[in-house]
Amino acid sequence: MVVIRLSRGGSKSRPFYNIVVADKRNRRDGRFIERIGFY
Repeated sequence: MVVIRLSRGGSKSRPFYNIVVADKRNRRDGRFIERIGFY
């Protein structure tokens, strides 16, 4: 199953998130299919 989720990036106290399409079985910050945007 494919899901849209937020993948965390940045440093410890300054996070940013990539909005990605990924397989549900993959880790949050793991392999993704496509990056849609950022937050």
